[in-house]
Amino acid sequence: MIDIKTIELLVDSLTAKLPPSFDSIKSDIEANFKAIIQQQFTKLDLVTREEFDVQTAVLARTRSKLEALHESLAQLKAKT
Repeated sequence: MIDIKTIELLVDSLTAKLPPSFDSIKSDIEANFKAIIQQQFTKLDLVTREEFDVQTAVLARTRSKLEALHESLAQLKAKT
């Protein structure tokens, strides 16, 4: 899930671009922007950079172990 601070920064950026005539309903617009943005990010099934980096490290370790197993298997086949 995306960080709530990132969503708030995005909402602040969007509401800052609203004309002054919207000041009276600005809080309602901000709430709606937050809800819509969170909903859309949830639909995209995004992960944080930290989660991505962890999974990349796990994949690298798994790949390394798999390569070692392939080498061991090749050596065993060569002996028989």
